[in-house]
Formats: sequence, C-alpha cells, structure tokens
Amino acid sequence: MTHLEALAKAEQYQSKMAKIAKKSYWKPQYHISAPANWINDPNGFCYFNGEYHVFYQYHPYSSQWGPMHWGHVASKDLVNWKTKPIALAPTDEYDKDGCFSGSAIEKDNTLYLFYTGHVVLDKENDKDDAQLQTQCVAISEDGINFKKLENNPIINIDSFPEDLNILKEHFRDPKVWKYNNMYYKVVGAQTTEKTGQALIYKSEDLLNWEFVNVMAMSTEEENLGFMWECPNFAEIDNHEVLILSPQGVEPEGNKFLNLHQSGYFLGKMDYNTGIFERENDFEMLDYGFDFYAPQIMQDEKNNRCLMIGWLAMWESEMPEQEEGWAGMMSIPRVLEVKNNKVYSLPIPELKKLRKNNVNYDVNLVQNCILEGINGDCYELNTVFDLTKANGFNLKLRVSENEETVISYDKNSKIFKLNRDKSGKGVTGEREVKVNLQDEKISLQIFSDYSSLEIFINGGEYVISSRIYPTQEATGIVFEPMGEIKAKIDFYEI
Repeated sequence: MTHLEALAKAEQYQSKMAKIAKKSYWKPQYHISAPANWINDPNGFCYFNGEYHVFYQYHPYSSQWGPMHWGHVASKDLVNWKTKPIALAPTDEYDKDGCFSGSAIEKDNTLYLFYTGHVVLDKENDKDDAQLQTQCVAISEDGINFKKLENNPIINIDSFPEDLNILKEHFRDPKVWKYNNMYYKVVGAQTTEKTGQALIYKSEDLLNWEFVNVMAMSTEEENLGFMWECPNFAEIDNHEVLILSPQGVEPEGNKFLNLHQSGYFLGKMDYNTGIFERENDFEMLDYGFDFYAPQIMQDEKNNRCLMIGWLAMWESEMPEQEEGWAGMMSIPRVLEVKNNKVYSLPIPELKKLRKNNVNYDVNLVQNCILEGINGDCYELNTVFDLTKANGFNLKLRVSENEETVISYDKNSKIFKLNRDKSGKGVTGEREVKVNLQDEKISLQIFSDYSSLEIFINGGEYVISSRIYPTQEATGIVFEPMGEIKAKIDFYEI
C-alpha cells in the first residue's frame, strides 16, 4: 500500500468512528483531541503559512495504542483548532511499525517533519531488543500534504560512536531548532547501562546530519531514569533550558509519582562542544496525574516560548476508550523563567473563550455555594487571603456523590488535588509545597468536560489531571478554614 493509499484508508476509518466518539460527554470542548480513537504525544508544534500547527501520535483504527500515524490540527489563534488530513502513516520499510514522535521546522517556505521510524524486527519476539529506531523526514510545501524523503532514514544507528553503547531500540523523538545559521537536532536515547541520554546532531541543510556529542546524560547513581524521551531545547528569558520526559525516575516525597515524568534542567549550552552543562536538579513541569511528552516551540511572532503536552499518562485509566476515543492535549502554555525556575502560564489568547462573567469580592467564613458559579467548562480565577485562615477546601465538579477537591494547609504549606470521587475509573491525590505570597494564594483553573488544569501563584506550579464525572457534577463549593478574604472571577467557556 502506498503512503497516499494508507492515509486515505485511515481518513475513511476515522470519519466513520468520529460519529461514535462525538457522542461522548467527556470529549473536550476547547482542548485538542482527535476526531476518534487513540492519541498520545504532541509532535511538530510550529508556525507555518500563517497558522499554528500541532501534530500528534495517532492510532486511527482503535482507541488503544497501535501503529503510530501523525494526526494534525491547525489554528490561527491557538484557541480554535481545525482538524487537518492525517499527515503520516507507517508504510515504508524504515517506519512500517510506527511513525513515532518528532518535530517540525520551516526552511525556504517548506515544512520539514522529523520523526522516528519504528520497526519490529522479529514479530514473534515482543522484547525491546527485537526493535529498531531511526530518524526520518517528510516535507511539504502547503503544510498539509507530506512526502517522505526517498533516502530515509537520514540518521541511522551507526551515526554515533559505538562506545556510547546506545540501544538501537531506544533512539527516538528528534527535536530540531536553528542557531546561528546551523540546524541542531536533539534525540533521546538509552544506553546498555540503562541510563538516559540526549544526543545532539548538526546540519547545514536539514538533510545531512553530523553527530556532535552526548548533549546531556544521566549516571547510574542519579535518579534520572533509564530512558530520556521527547527532549526539547530552548532559550527562555536568557536562560537555556533542556526539557525531558524521562522513564524510570523513582518517587521522591511528593515528586515523580507518575509512571513517567516531564521536567527540565536549566544550564549552559556550548555549541562548540555540543555539551549542555546542567545547573540545577531535575524539576517537574507539572505536579498532576496527567501531563507527559511536552513539546515546545519558539513563537517568534510574539517573542515567547510555548509548550503543549499530552494530558494523560501511560497505564492510566482511560474510561473514554469505551466511547471511541482516548487522550487529549493540554492547553498551550507560555514558559517563563523567574528566580531560576520555569513558570507555566495559560496562553492569554484563551481569554477569547470567556463568556458570562460572574465575580465576587467577599469574606468567606463558612462553607458556601456562590450564585452563578458552577458548570463543567469554565475558567475560575481566585485570590485567597489566608491571613485569618488555616487553609481551605475548594470542591469542583460536585454532585451528590462526586467531587474533585483542591485543598491547602497553611501550616504544612501543602497544596493537594484529590480525585477519589472524581468519577469513573480514577482515584488518588497529588500534592506540591506552595509558599504563600503576602499571605495570599492565587489559582487559575481551567475545567473542560473531563480535565482540570490548575495554575498556582501565576504559574509557579501546575497540577493537571483527567477526571470523569457525570453531567450532573457541576457544583462548586468553597470551604474556608477560618476567614478568607476572597476575590473570585468566573467565566463560562
């Protein structure tokens, strides 16, 4: 089957399944999701031909993971996304078992998609060492129709020195950027010692790549996992940042509690040697249950760095699979570096979704429901002055038997999200230590039908989670522990 035939077949099946998936109550209203079936990592986040583009890992034939295609959406404003034709399908010898994650960059009015070709060498053997991963490219002049390069793969496993001990089956997720008239690509890898590495390559033309060095690596003594997926590199507010999604990091207190993590190092990049010198410990980008494989883009039009992630986690419950779809993206976030820490803020463009504003400037002294503040799709902004309080519970998506509880304890400084009663299939809690600012804590909360994203103190911390409440769960309850001076700003979306 040719690539064009495979794409047409996938489109046909997708449109058939979309009729089922769109009936699901949990399908998001303003987050990116596929018309039907499985999605995971965001890919190819870029700006091209007057639109922002997000591609994504996609299995168009099932709501379970399977041979990866690249789905595609585009938007002029990062808010209203339109589904575009499927961009890539696994049809060639070098990618026949999956077009895995990658990135996009524009050169000479042409869009280049860099991705990992995944091949299972022995179908009878499902072990990792029976697999092979190489780096490939597809190009497009219109940003819609992509042609794979005839001489793919452009980077093979013989591209790096043998003594690096890189496993041929764990060499993936290329992220490309331009610096001083040279293109660079970082690729995630795993060594035979079960440590993660980020390998850096350079090219003058995007097609011929030269290995430079191991850009960054973990050691067996460090708790940094056995495989570094989805590496990203960026300069943000004059700080150089390496973003990673490591597999195998062990829990430490309230950190690293998910199956896999997403976080960052600040440091210094030496382009002559190809080495990134880390300057801090690995820090998390999101403390919630569901945020993985983020991809960034330099939004040169607005002089900012944007990030979008997969709002899910491997091996999590996904009740929506029974309804013909699985997975969604986070809202796009602006990254800033303050006080040697990466902050994540919702893009300001989301304000255009706001409607029917209700606001209160009120002293909360007892458990209460505020008129006009309820729903399932909304933005809720609060500033709580806790001078005369020991903390609070804020209950969202409340029905007779359901609630998703946000809480803060002033003595321990622990901020928690509890989803034991958040609906079908999900339980547990996540927490982060948050310092008050002049006795105040600010929250910006985005609720979609089956997700919550909570931005704390102007994006210093973020907690993102999938939840699966019923349609009746629209209540919001404020429970002060003492007297709270509260500013509350609510918008339907």
